[in-house]
Amino acid sequence: MQTIDNFNFAGKKAIVRVDFNVPLNEEGKITDDTRIRGALPTLKKILNDGGALIIMSHMGKPKGKVNAKYSLSQIVDAVSAALGVAVKFAPDCAKAADAAAALKPGEVLLLENLRFYPEEEGKPVGIEKEDPAYEEAKKAMKASQKEFAKTLASYADCYVNDAFGTAHRKHASTAVIADYFDADHKMLGYLMEKEVKAVDNILKDIKRPFTAIMGGSKVSTKIGIIENLMDKVDNLILCGGMTYTFAKAQGGHVGQSICEEDKLQLALDIIAKAKAKGVNLVLGTDCVAADAFSNDANTQVVPANAIPDGWEGLDAGPETRKLFANAIKGAKTILWNGPAGVFEFDNFTAGSRAIADAIAEATANGAFSLIGGGDSVACINKFGMADQVSYISTGGGALLEAIEGKILPGIAAIRGEE
Repeated sequence: MQTIDNFNFAGKKAIVRVDFNVPLNEEGKITDDTRIRGALPTLKKILNDGGALIIMSHMGKPKGKVNAKYSLSQIVDAVSAALGVAVKFAPDCAKAADAAAALKPGEVLLLENLRFYPEEEGKPVGIEKEDPAYEEAKKAMKASQKEFAKTLASYADCYVNDAFGTAHRKHASTAVIADYFDADHKMLGYLMEKEVKAVDNILKDIKRPFTAIMGGSKVSTKIGIIENLMDKVDNLILCGGMTYTFAKAQGGHVGQSICEEDKLQLALDIIAKAKAKGVNLVLGTDCVAADAFSNDANTQVVPANAIPDGWEGLDAGPETRKLFANAIKGAKTILWNGPAGVFEFDNFTAGSRAIADAIAEATANGAFSLIGGGDSVACINKFGMADQVSYISTGGGALLEAIEGKILPGIAAIRGEE
């Protein structure tokens, strides 16, 4: 497989898929440029080699239609400033052949939002799945998607995918386009390489003990990950809103706490499976309960399986925090996805903070720690501890699917995997 480090871009045009789906305020100004900064090593390598750079990305969910709210023209100045090069803009990503052909070494062209074309995502527009004509429409769209990808590929000599956040999607620009480049002219960017290596560290190159922390409100959204991790981890911490589904499944009383009533048997099955596989399953024993879903609510610490009526668990209690910390501190591999409580409220951050502190301590002692999934990343950033962990993933859905053991189309297309 070709690597970006070994490739010389001198005199070449490179088309790079990045994830510049950055948040904008009402005035169209970027409020967080993390994703732009993350792509800079890849983009600068191409320019420093003497290559010409064509950048493509999506923004938002315009659903295959042109929508000024999601135009990448809004970020041209920011990308220019970050690269130190005046970035040209192509107002139609599928009609940029002339602009791409005119590009000279050291120059940069940003294409308009890929998702202004339904071919990018490859989903039929204006027809429901139940419609008898849907399958025919889907087939026609797949053919159009190939043509769209072929057009994008025609602008450049080589293709670089540096958008891990969309690697789990088989879109024109993330997977289909790779078919139009031979193995020596398609590669992962630096950000993608780091993400793939981090996932491999978690799934293939495990240093033991391995502790995974899964938070979030619902067991149902994490079941695939939990089941895949069950064969890999030594300790599995399940926290956040999931706590109360497990508590109720075991006969507890959870008051007004979030609880998936239809997943009680699933929770019992997970407990049984962990026991059968020798996994140390760590569940909350106490919680900080509140009489309203508010930062200013009245609170009390109660057993997680004995929450009074009218009260709901919003954070891990002090005994639970100790249990979590003990399972984390001795670990050599750590994965954290999902907070232990409603960390957005300052009065309910203690559980997530205890996890973050323990991870930082373990990392300082030589553990590899991977933080992934939007809320966990927001959490670690809120605590100002991003520099105290090994790696923070930029891809929420992509990371979760990789941990579930799924093949990511954006990576498989480069590696030549099925």
